[in-house]
Amino acid sequence: MEPFFPPSPSPGRSRCYFDWAATAIPGLPYPQDPSCFGNPSSLHYEGRYARTLLEDARARCAAVLRLDPRQIYFTSGGTESNALVLHSLLLRKPSPGILYSAVEHPSVRENCLVLERLGKQLALIGVEPDGRVSPGRLKRALEKIEKIEKKTEPRFAAIMGVNNETGAVMDLPGLVPVLRSRGGAPIHVHSDLVQAVGKIPLDIGALDLDSASISAHKLGGPRGIGLLYLRKPLEPLYTGGGQEGGIRPGTEYTAGALALASCLESRAVPQQLAAEYEKAVQRFSLLIHGLKAIDGCFLIPQDRGPVDPRFSPYILQVGFKGIPGEVMVRALDERGCAVSTGSACSAARRERPVLTAMGLDKQASLEGIRISQGWCTTQEDIAHLLETIREVLALFPRNLGKAG
Repeated sequence: MEPFFPPSPSPGRSRCYFDWAATAIPGLPYPQDPSCFGNPSSLHYEGRYARTLLEDARARCAAVLRLDPRQIYFTSGGTESNALVLHSLLLRKPSPGILYSAVEHPSVRENCLVLERLGKQLALIGVEPDGRVSPGRLKRALEKIEKIEKKTEPRFAAIMGVNNETGAVMDLPGLVPVLRSRGGAPIHVHSDLVQAVGKIPLDIGALDLDSASISAHKLGGPRGIGLLYLRKPLEPLYTGGGQEGGIRPGTEYTAGALALASCLESRAVPQQLAAEYEKAVQRFSLLIHGLKAIDGCFLIPQDRGPVDPRFSPYILQVGFKGIPGEVMVRALDERGCAVSTGSACSAARRERPVLTAMGLDKQASLEGIRISQGWCTTQEDIAHLLETIREVLALFPRNLGKAG
């Protein structure tokens, strides 16, 4: 499908979209039944029909993800899915100790900080310079929370699947067993899989997770629909209406659920995913080779290779010495290339906690920009982006130096 862009702010210039990690170009049209307008909780025919379609969407999502349909709950997206699980900890007795990685999405990180203000004990899981959680870092976080004066027992851990700013792929198959092998009460393991599902090979059931979040608009679907995987039902903090098994109250978005099912069927099935993954690797290999040849350009982390299984081939963080990331974003946008400085959910803030956690100093972290590609991206788009970057850098010859 050819991407559609709004009128360009720069007449005469075509647009190249490199902010897929914020939201994917829609894969419209979605197969939808115009008769699904009924409320799925209503008892009349229209309501029963909508309920049938909703449950069909649930079964289709479950089939692609190889999960039990009873473990899938429709939500408004990744942020709400993460929040539903985290806020349920307020009802847990005894009070749980909470671990979360230093590079989590704001919807996890900031909700953890809210829980801390409400009296919960937290422990931050540090990351290696490549932005990934290692078993050693995880063990140290476990030891830290166990040494808290109140003898808080770790009961919850949040470790994302793929980082939304750097593309770092967490070694969940190696990390979850560290949590499971610890003695004492079991630890609930939650993973934000928003940037992982439909992008990298993944088997949620085999990962031994207790919960996970997925969002449709990262897969080319509409905003306002996502799902929460729960191995076992939890006690929700928010109630009212009883929809989605009482986990997520509110009238369900039937058309959105059908669209999410279609997105998963087109993007997350193994054969399609593998083919797109290899194309993405090839495109980013060209991009990384090109960036490495540019003076003043530095990859984040600097040891990321053109073909590097530690990272998703859909997300790249890169900086340009002496040029603030915000300036680079605006300059590229004026020339028809859409990139970002990081998570769209925290774009208004100058802090870059993910890059800081990786050990970058403040200046270097503020020089970072995120380049993310998708299924419509072409090698010609990559070449155009490299050419545009060189064009922009030519405007700042005095500020540039060899990356250090």
